[in-house]
Amino acid sequence: LKCLVRVRRPRPPRPETPCPRRPIAAASAVLPDAMSTLESRVATLEENLNQKIADYDEALDTIWMLLAAALVFFMHSGFSMLETGCVRHKNTQNILAKNLIVVTVGFLCWYIIGYPLAFGAPTASEPTRFAGANNFAMDGFWDAPSSFRNWLFQGAFCATGATIVSGSMAERTQLKGFITYTTLMTSFIYPIVIWWGWSGNGIFNYTDDNGVSTSMTGTPLMDFAGSGLVHLVGGIGALCGAIIVGPRFGRWEADKEAEFEGHSIPLCVLGTFFLWFGWYGFNPGSTLSMHTAEAANLAGLVAVNTTLAPCVAGLLVFFLRAKVCPPRLLDVGGFCNGILAGLVSITAGCGFVKSWEALIIGFIGGFVYQGASMLLRKLKVDDVVDAFPVHGACGVWGLLALGFFGNPDETGGNGAFYGGDQISIQIFAVFMIVMWVTPLSIAIMLPLRLLGALRHSDEFQEAGADLMEHSPPKAYSQQTASPSKETAM
Repeated sequence: LKCLVRVRRPRPPRPETPCPRRPIAAASAVLPDAMSTLESRVATLEENLNQKIADYDEALDTIWMLLAAALVFFMHSGFSMLETGCVRHKNTQNILAKNLIVVTVGFLCWYIIGYPLAFGAPTASEPTRFAGANNFAMDGFWDAPSSFRNWLFQGAFCATGATIVSGSMAERTQLKGFITYTTLMTSFIYPIVIWWGWSGNGIFNYTDDNGVSTSMTGTPLMDFAGSGLVHLVGGIGALCGAIIVGPRFGRWEADKEAEFEGHSIPLCVLGTFFLWFGWYGFNPGSTLSMHTAEAANLAGLVAVNTTLAPCVAGLLVFFLRAKVCPPRLLDVGGFCNGILAGLVSITAGCGFVKSWEALIIGFIGGFVYQGASMLLRKLKVDDVVDAFPVHGACGVWGLLALGFFGNPDETGGNGAFYGGDQISIQIFAVFMIVMWVTPLSIAIMLPLRLLGALRHSDEFQEAGADLMEHSPPKAYSQQTASPSKETAM
């Protein structure tokens, strides 16, 4: 029975745990230190997160700007191909050399003095409305490293302005005269205009004492990617150059018309596609950032408008030259220039108009180009690549178009069709650019012409620049043999 009975052994007594007499007081003594530590850790995490976001935004903007700058730089290959196709084969190397000179000389001038005049806002004094005066030879860039990407992107634009001039004066311009003009264009003429419009301190767009963007006429200029500030500057220089250097020898003789046709339509088409491709850096890249959804969506709109306007402009010019205007045949070269005319026309408004407005702007741009091209021929101005009709005339139209198109409530425009008052500053900008570039271009080129440093002699032109001053004396191995330099002279 004892085995069946469970014996309950006494358990040892549990040690008594002392209970604090004042638990709330003890916790309150520890809590401030814990909260302080927690707040410090949260602040550190927040600071690190904000820094990572800022670094990410900076990296994204830099990648975007470098990509856009590379595309704009690639446009120089398009200019090279287009201009080469438009000249006679005996001047092929010469026009290619000028395109290389524009880029190399242009960037060096931009480095030393061009960028400071265009974007160098002084730090120790109030900036002037005329020109910048800081960052000479990149001085101060290490204090603001983001300036490097802006320098590269805007420098590619600067070289583009000078390249436009080279095509209009092709086949009869001396290298030393062209280098002189290129140096002054990229060092002084172009940068001043950029300061006026894009620095945020110039006469076209600055901030008043109340923090409101304004201009000398009241409303700030709208030129998203440079129809006026870039293309019109180059177009006016091209027109002045073509007039001052004079037409190519025998250009307007009726029996020699066919002799002045460009030697390679394939190069013209290839150059046009290169330029169009590069324009997707020229226009969308002008958002200057890509770290927000707003900037990304704007770049998308800009890219679409940059596609539609040249399509309608190119087709219009192709039709006009096939059915209405001389030669009343299918003109592929005209088709190419029509596409470029549409691109220039939409460059100012690509970020401020809807896509259907871009179609209208491009359509009118086609008429503007064709009319200007016919006018130059009527006046016997020898513009080899139609640089002024494409960049000058359509640059004017691109600026003026924003005086009419652009809904302020939807795309940030200020067009008259929506009750806006943008047209006054757009007209003022055209006037100021023309009045700035024209006299300076004349002041540079006319003395060069009078000194015999601008135009080649008639005998030189007949022989061709490749033979007279290049080695080898011809650009193509299968090219027909040219007379010797001694015979030509």
